[in-house]
Amino acid sequence: MMVLLAGIIGTEFAPSADLATLPIALVVVGVAASTLPTGKFLHRFGRRRVFITYGFLAIAAALAAMQSLRSGTFTGFCIAALMMGWAGAAGHQYRFAALEAVPAENAPKATSFLLLGGILAAFIGPELAVRGRALLDTEYAGSFLLLTFSYLSGLVIISFYRDAEPSHSDHLGSGRPLVEILRSPAVILAICAAALGYGIMSFLMTATPISMHTHAGHSLESTKFVIQSHIAAMYLPSLVFAWMYNRLGLRGMLWLGVGAYVVCLVIAAWNTEFLNYWLALILLGIGWNFLFLSGTNLLPFGYRREERFRVQSVNDFLVFSVQALASLSSGWFLFHWQWAGVLAACIPLLIGFSIVLLLRGNAALRVEVSRSS
Repeated sequence: MMVLLAGIIGTEFAPSADLATLPIALVVVGVAASTLPTGKFLHRFGRRRVFITYGFLAIAAALAAMQSLRSGTFTGFCIAALMMGWAGAAGHQYRFAALEAVPAENAPKATSFLLLGGILAAFIGPELAVRGRALLDTEYAGSFLLLTFSYLSGLVIISFYRDAEPSHSDHLGSGRPLVEILRSPAVILAICAAALGYGIMSFLMTATPISMHTHAGHSLESTKFVIQSHIAAMYLPSLVFAWMYNRLGLRGMLWLGVGAYVVCLVIAAWNTEFLNYWLALILLGIGWNFLFLSGTNLLPFGYRREERFRVQSVNDFLVFSVQALASLSSGWFLFHWQWAGVLAACIPLLIGFSIVLLLRGNAALRVEVSRSS
């Protein structure tokens, strides 16, 4: 819902046009800023209590966004977006909880099954945005009222989650030094893959609603459909990810993700017709899925059990810091260089990751095979 609305709301309320994407960028900044503190909270209190506490924070954020729109306060809306991001850091820990709940050989199935929830989000989020648009006296304020009920439903569901208390061996000081862990080829490639996936996806996705609706003149309904299709494409490949992972392996899935991004950029650069936006955003979602899930499944091969909370939180901090930078710069690139400049800025990132994959792929794969054995 924020992907669809935040830029459009920013266009109306922001003091200058190049700050239009600031709210959606602050969602990502909130996630990045929250990851390290959240890792410490998970150590101390366990996942269940952190998940529930952050659920209440998300509800407060949605209500604050609603009230900010009704009072016409852009600063308040930005603060609410930051709070949503902070609360969202707990949601990103769900995938690690899923990984640890199953045997190692079932990890790709667990993470891909978890991400299927995003298919629901692809349709429910934008529908909440459109259906709540005129629900209250201020445009889109009702959308965030509906989001509050969505968060509340999620809080009820997650309250049934049970986890074991952290064992004595899981304390913060256990395991190898973090610098040593981060030298692992598996960890390096896992972080780079997830960072590339999130960075380019967020960079293009943040700019799309403004480029499509405001600059290219497509309707809000058409823009909503493209965003829905994109988010569905982010998660639908999870249905076949485990099957493809078993057959193509790590490197094959990563190269498929890079290939999807390359074709996405070519189609998006061709012209600004509805079909080009739609196809490009679908490929953007598929590329994200392959890169992010491959990185998520590779990361555990680079750390020991007692190191997991530290490495998981550092991984998310680095990945979502890249995403935050991409979101923050997306509006600036779009304002100064238009859609073509946004697309061109992605090319060096793809080249850089391809070099890392060529240099580190074999070493990371050997770690994966040896740990699996």
